[in-house]
Amino acid sequence: MKIIDRYLLRQFIKAFLICFVSLTGLYIVFDAFTNLEEFLRCSEDGGGLLALMGSFYTYQSIVFFDRTAGLLTLVAAMFTVSWIQRHNEMTALMSAGISRIRIVLPVIAVAIVIALLSTVNRELVIPRFRNELTRRPQDLIGDVGQDLRPQYDNRTDVLIRGKQTFGDQKRIERPNFLLPPELSRYGKQLVAENAFYRPPEGARPGGYLLDGVEKPEDLDTRPSLCLGNEPVVITPHDAADWLKPDQCFVVSDVNFEQLTGGRAFRQFSSTAQLISGLRNPSLDFGADVRVAIHSRIVQPFMDITLLLLGLPLVVSRENRNVFIAIAMCMGVTTLFMLVSIGFQHLGSIYLVDPALAAWAPLIVFVPPAAWLAESMWW
Repeated sequence: MKIIDRYLLRQFIKAFLICFVSLTGLYIVFDAFTNLEEFLRCSEDGGGLLALMGSFYTYQSIVFFDRTAGLLTLVAAMFTVSWIQRHNEMTALMSAGISRIRIVLPVIAVAIVIALLSTVNRELVIPRFRNELTRRPQDLIGDVGQDLRPQYDNRTDVLIRGKQTFGDQKRIERPNFLLPPELSRYGKQLVAENAFYRPPEGARPGGYLLDGVEKPEDLDTRPSLCLGNEPVVITPHDAADWLKPDQCFVVSDVNFEQLTGGRAFRQFSSTAQLISGLRNPSLDFGADVRVAIHSRIVQPFMDITLLLLGLPLVVSRENRNVFIAIAMCMGVTTLFMLVSIGFQHLGSIYLVDPALAAWAPLIVFVPPAAWLAESMWW
């Protein structure tokens, strides 16, 4: 590695870290003061105010990096090139017979590394802390009830309803499950005081344990309800060893996070988990998830394309004004994001094929990026 390469890498990494820390700090300060009362309320159970806030914003900074990595890479690259142009270092290097593309090659290389790190963060790190990331400041420890949006288990046609959910116990308050005609032999509804999600364990499938069953009456004396040969509503009559007389168990492949997470669950899941959700007959993932899956695959190429759109605007024009570089960066990024969001929206409402909606921005921007990058080869 040449001296100039190490110099450019130091400048780029310094600019990237300054931008990331500054933007993250602004977000933390604004959000922390906005939700200070909620942090104070949860501080005793969360190990203290500073520990609670530190933990919360550490997780949020992971997501912040995922959302801003592409933009910050372009900003840092433009600052780096503008800096060496401002001090006539670019002119000196070119006068020595070094092409523009060779000068900025370290910047492009580290941008590719950041794109790969962002992918690893998105696929491995974020899904690992999904439960922590879905928590809002108003429900940091999961003790605040959240309204439950009714959701069908598409495999069994059971409509999962309830008053509120509580994340700390994976509990549904006042569950009121609506049963399909095939399972309504004892009544159309299952009403209880609480329902607790239980993951699969041994021979027992996953689902919801209803405690304090009120309707239908005398359920403990009646056989379990099945679809075909598969039990859906398991009663104490057939499972007296693990169900109390006032309990029953509703088998479901819709887990508690999928039931309550909504868009946040999809956002913080890995691509493999989203694909698994598409194959889950109990879930009804629409075109927006298909667009998201293809977008995950395309995202590293999108980040590099954005860099190759913005970087030649600074390199080829030899602009020494940093503020003009920032303005060009904002213009290119705004246009790029608008086109990307527009195609994703069209894909999510089925006006465009989901795969095409994710790949279309590359089809639109790669040709101009290649044309602009040509100016850096000499």
